[in-house]
Amino acid sequence: MTEKPTFDCARDWHLFGPGPKRILALDGGGVRGAITVAFLERIEDILSKRLGIEVRLGDWFDLVGGTSTGALIAGALALGFRTEQIKDFYLRLAPRAFQPTRWGIPLFQAKFNADGLRAEILKIVQDRKLSSPDLVTGLCVVTKRMDTCSPWIVANNPRAPYWLDGEKHDGNDKYSLATLVRASTAAPHFFDPEVFPISKSEDGLFIDGGVTPFNNPSLALFQMATFQPFGICWPTGPERLTVTSIGTGTYRPHFSYEEEGVSRFAKLAYYALMSLMTDAETMTLAQMQWMGECLTRWKINSEVGTLADEVPQGGKMFRFMRYDVKLESDWLREELGVKVSDRDAERFRGMDNPAIVNEIYELAKLAAAKQVKPEHWLGALPEFLTAPAPPRAGA
Repeated sequence: MTEKPTFDCARDWHLFGPGPKRILALDGGGVRGAITVAFLERIEDILSKRLGIEVRLGDWFDLVGGTSTGALIAGALALGFRTEQIKDFYLRLAPRAFQPTRWGIPLFQAKFNADGLRAEILKIVQDRKLSSPDLVTGLCVVTKRMDTCSPWIVANNPRAPYWLDGEKHDGNDKYSLATLVRASTAAPHFFDPEVFPISKSEDGLFIDGGVTPFNNPSLALFQMATFQPFGICWPTGPERLTVTSIGTGTYRPHFSYEEEGVSRFAKLAYYALMSLMTDAETMTLAQMQWMGECLTRWKINSEVGTLADEVPQGGKMFRFMRYDVKLESDWLREELGVKVSDRDAERFRGMDNPAIVNEIYELAKLAAAKQVKPEHWLGALPEFLTAPAPPRAGA
């Protein structure tokens, strides 16, 4: 009889233990993270009713990760929060985090004071390190190091190449979790960048992970879980691996160059960046639909439609679910039965306006009721868990 492996903590059971594996990837989107919260509530409710216990999503998923606001929510899940707790502090966080900079000068100073955001993150994460045993599952944070112009996809994976101290770097295990989350949320123009030590002699300058190709981090998490250098090496196949991707609202940006004046050049630069982010998200969704056995279908564009029925050589590599809301008046009316004006749909697209949080949360609840189906959520809790532990005091 083969002896079952043993591990020192829940994180290692999730990352290196046997059995089918589950990834949860959460998009960036500022205050629109309220959309993510609504979908997570629906998933947790379905699982809790089916299993007859109060499920924590940190116990269900083996690797959770996110970009920007998705990193904050992923961190809370990995700390064992239930979605009701996340909803409570998220609705509180939005207005406190987006405090205008006093005497701020547009284009020369960040729009918001990062102290409020940092304080709210610290209330949740406290002084924990990335290696904290309080993290009940695998966690991945996407940020961007601007002084080297490179994406940083940092996880609590003890087999990763940079986990321990090296000759020229500090180990990832020593990084402050609050600092990593703050770095992932440091959106240019909105917040100042985050600076923290990479080694005893070098600091890194970090900004929001949304300006990498991984604002939708699902492909990055899949690569981390399967690429050999990372040491996790999960087997692929729809029966072995499931990837759940949750968005924060999508729409197609439109730009007119006909406006007169100098402002059109600034707007051109802004829309070029925004459309690049949209292009990267679309590319990720196309790749994941093509590689995965899709339980939810999303149109990529008018040329290719969905790629759900396309099969790569070697077959599908995972089950794939994408939940999201389109912040377009036609879609909201046709899919959710909600009459929203074009002006309101445009207002809902703002990432920095706390006033929209409750409205987009309610829209996402309608979308979650329609998109997240009980048949998507079969299977059992990981074998080493007889039942989820209750949330810790202060967690």
